[in-house]
Amino acid sequence: MKYQLAQINIAKLLKPINHPQIADFVNQLDEINALAEKSEGFVWRLKDDNSNDATGLSPFLNPNIIVNMSVWENAEVLKNYVYNSDHSKVFLRRKEWFEKPTKSHMALWWIEEGKFPTVQQAKEKLEYLQKNGNSEVAFTFRDIKNPPKN
Repeated sequence: MKYQLAQINIAKLLKPINHPQIADFVNQLDEINALAEKSEGFVWRLKDDNSNDATGLSPFLNPNIIVNMSVWENAEVLKNYVYNSDHSKVFLRRKEWFEKPTKSHMALWWIEEGKFPTVQQAKEKLEYLQKNGNSEVAFTFRDIKNPPKN
């Protein structure tokens, strides 16, 4: 059996998503999402029913907490996209749009190739990481775990 890397990351907006202070972030979403989709190792990303992103979803019961989920072939390609592509320019500006997280805001975990996580599964992985720290269940870039052995 082969595995792929799933990820969830959340961020709490400083203002509602339609506020002018957040507009520059929103205006870059299509470009950054398209960049992800054409990046080496990209497999899938979460989108809501009404747009090309997931900003309309509120799994954390707070409309100012936005969620991003995706699946990648491995940790190296995801890391390359996050830190070595134009995504990093948006990432470096995050203080303009988002509150500083007080707990883990991103989780990684391995899934069977060809399967995609639900928002609820991803939320559970993030909550597990927040409560228990890095483990085989959920981890971060600081301590990437190997895929399960068959």
